[in-house]
Amino acid sequence: MTTAITRVITWFKGAPVGDDHLGNKYYQERKAPSDGRRRKRWVVYNGEDEASRVPPEWHAWLHYTIDAVPDGAGRPHREWQQEHLANQTGTAQAYRPPGHTLVSGQRAKATGDYDAWTPE
Repeated sequence: MTTAITRVITWFKGAPVGDDHLGNKYYQERKAPSDGRRRKRWVVYNGEDEASRVPPEWHAWLHYTIDAVPDGAGRPHREWQQEHLANQTGTAQAYRPPGHTLVSGQRAKATGDYDAWTPE
């Protein structure tokens, strides 16, 4: 959720530059700073603030890797690509391998193919 401070800064200082297919909106400072610094860039998320919901092309723009604002078409979608799945750590849907304390089952036995290093 966007904080009130972010909304105020966006209202007074932000110039909209585009949005992505997830509904996130991207901004940069209206005026270039007089001391030669770069214009600040930021995103206002559509929904929960989750950094992994920024597409790669917009991530590159936010971090000044590219200067050109990504177009609405984005990168071509490949048939093997999956839709974004938010980070599930800390939720009931988080991955828990067999033998985890919160999951029943047995952990696989060690295979014996590991030899610990010992100094000579």
